[in-house]
Amino acid sequence: MRDYLRSFGACVRRGYVFCRESDLVGLQGIHIECKFVEKLNVRKAMDQAIAEAGKRKDGLPAVFWKVSRKPWLTIMRTEDFMVLYQMARRGKDDPVRDDTRIHEAK
Repeated sequence: MRDYLRSFGACVRRGYVFCRESDLVGLQGIHIECKFVEKLNVRKAMDQAIAEAGKRKDGLPAVFWKVSRKPWLTIMRTEDFMVLYQMARRGKDDPVRDDTRIHEAK
């Protein structure tokens, strides 16, 4: 995932999970939980991303999921997607600073 995001110009690196960082760091305003498994319990993975984003206060929770020989998928809560969508329409660039609701567990 790191190299894939870098191909879009994102400056990301693997996080130091043992130092309480996300799986990937550098995608401003997004808490990334990476999963490379054939079968994924989506709700459980999303719950993990929500909990860790709340603790770390590093962005909107998202699960990036890869299955062998298939493209990456990104899973987010719809309300978080809409925050990003509305920010893009308004030309804003930091969901952590611009939306105070993002860390509330829903």
